Amino acid sequence: MNVQVIMRDGAPEYAVLPWSEYEALLNAVGRRPDAPQPAPEAVCASALRQLPQLREAKGLDIAALARSVGISPAYLALIESGERVPDTAIRRALARALEVPRWEDDA
Repeated sequence: MNVQVIMRDGAPEYAVLPWSEYEALLNAVGRRPDAPQPAPEAVCASALRQLPQLREAKGLDIAALARSVGISPAYLALIESGERVPDTAIRRALARALEVPRWEDDA
């Protein structure tokens, strides 16, 4: 078994092993492994790629949406282009403004 032990202050804190070996261990004790979940940042980035289309579908220009969220149009343009990832509060405000409830869960 290929196990990497991560130590903290001289004591083992974590054990890291290949996914296939993790699955084998779970199968040995009669449990099904859960599929790895994407990181929240990846989910958020994926949803934010839809931002321009969602904004346009609501009939909003960048300035109007930015004003309703409380950020500058320049910053919203950076978010839309993928150059910036907004913090939780801005994601929630965007979710409310665009009426996208699943973003509220991601935020």
